[in-house]
Amino acid sequence: MTTTDPGALALADCALLLRPDDDVAVLTRELPAGTRVRTASGEIVLPGDVPRSHKLAVRPVAAGAPVRKYGQSIGRATADIQPGEHVHGHNLGMDDTARAYEFAAVHHELTAPEGPVRTFQGYRRANGKVGTRNYIAVLTSVNCSASTAKMIAAHFGGMALDAYPNVDGVVALTHGSGCGLVPGSDGSNMLVRTLRGYAQHPNVAGLLVLGLGCEMVPVQSLVDGLDLPADTLVQTLTIQATGGIRATVKAGIEKITEMLPELDARRREPAPVSELVLGLNCGGSDGYSGITANPALGHASDRLVAMGGTSILAETPEVFGAEHLLTRRAVSEAVGRKLLTRIDWWQDYARAGGGSLDNNPSPGNKAGGLTTILEKSLGAVAKAGQADLADVYEYAEPVTSRGMVFMDTPGYDPVSVTGIIAGGATVVCFTTGRGSVLGGRPTPVLKLATNTEMYERMSDDMDLNCGRIVDGTATVPEVGDEIFERIIAVASGETTVSEELDLGQDEFIPWQLGTVT
Repeated sequence: MTTTDPGALALADCALLLRPDDDVAVLTRELPAGTRVRTASGEIVLPGDVPRSHKLAVRPVAAGAPVRKYGQSIGRATADIQPGEHVHGHNLGMDDTARAYEFAAVHHELTAPEGPVRTFQGYRRANGKVGTRNYIAVLTSVNCSASTAKMIAAHFGGMALDAYPNVDGVVALTHGSGCGLVPGSDGSNMLVRTLRGYAQHPNVAGLLVLGLGCEMVPVQSLVDGLDLPADTLVQTLTIQATGGIRATVKAGIEKITEMLPELDARRREPAPVSELVLGLNCGGSDGYSGITANPALGHASDRLVAMGGTSILAETPEVFGAEHLLTRRAVSEAVGRKLLTRIDWWQDYARAGGGSLDNNPSPGNKAGGLTTILEKSLGAVAKAGQADLADVYEYAEPVTSRGMVFMDTPGYDPVSVTGIIAGGATVVCFTTGRGSVLGGRPTPVLKLATNTEMYERMSDDMDLNCGRIVDGTATVPEVGDEIFERIIAVASGETTVSEELDLGQDEFIPWQLGTVT
């Protein structure tokens, strides 16, 4: 600590202290060694450089003591930490202290605004669900049919669909599995559940299921007994029975061409926003994610839930360490314990692979200022706002509850988003601080930048700049309201930047799990 220096920076002018009792603040600009900063406890001097979006100690922390951010422990000091020091991997480690769990202890009443029911322009399906897009999907039962599916879909690229403006495209949904699986195993069941989820998705109006003909996941298993909308046009083909790749490509093109006039005749119509299913995901997170884009998205999610809609939080390894905050919001102890069961499964899964869940923060996360999984998770759960936790689902399981729910997925972005879409998400919001460029089909993905620097550098890949919250030009509720309005606009047909770039086909990646023989 030092005596008062009139040239010192006020903490509020260079950092964000998220809670009064936090031990660290997050820098809003890079500070060089020797910088003097005024805090509530006096002045501190930085002994070394501290990068933008990284953590600055504002009070001393003894080795072994917890370090607080968001009012929660984000780890334990591995060395004595003095005010002004950079807090990161060199002096902050995991906090393995057992967390105390409460169930159904917190409830925030979310009230829908008075006035007319908010609507979007969507495609109402015969089963009552409402899509935000009007796609034809070429769904593969096995990797052996992947190239053929891509050839069929490629025929309808470019200007081929100009005569059918109400058809959003033909997408080949290919993957690396479908055979060599143990029948009835978790891996086999998960793949089939994912494929069937896409087959019955409300954004898919036409479906061509394509297989080789001798695989363990046969074509017919993806549609038999499926509760498909009666107005979904369905065709199936196998390469072996059709006469090879060339014959199958020709036959597939013919079948899809026959679908186009009927699907193009369909029109968007008003539907209440309660019919929307919003996927919440993040990737390439940084030190601002839990301060800007994630809480702003949480605000938008709360608005949707208050109006009767559904939002899906996911990425189980990225709620580890913050799961106690979600169990407190569970509608029942049974729902809270479903989440803890998935957390326990993941800890066993990580150990079996020679790792731990604290291995999760990526090099990019750490470069952006995130140190431990606890810190990352506390910021990640902000995407879920304040709503009750209504239910917990397994990967790609159909989401049937309204409200804010959780789906068990990996943290790996394309695998997580694939599961969310399979569960029924009709719009996805994806927050990123480092600059992830993920897209999705048949569900559009809105990308939300956590900081202005990255947004300006990658503006062609981002839909909205949430960094204005740190810049001081907008508040979390203001940006959250903007996100909500963009969700409605995109659900009504406005294109996202990833759709303009034709992204999403290669990001269909089902979670591969279990034995392959």
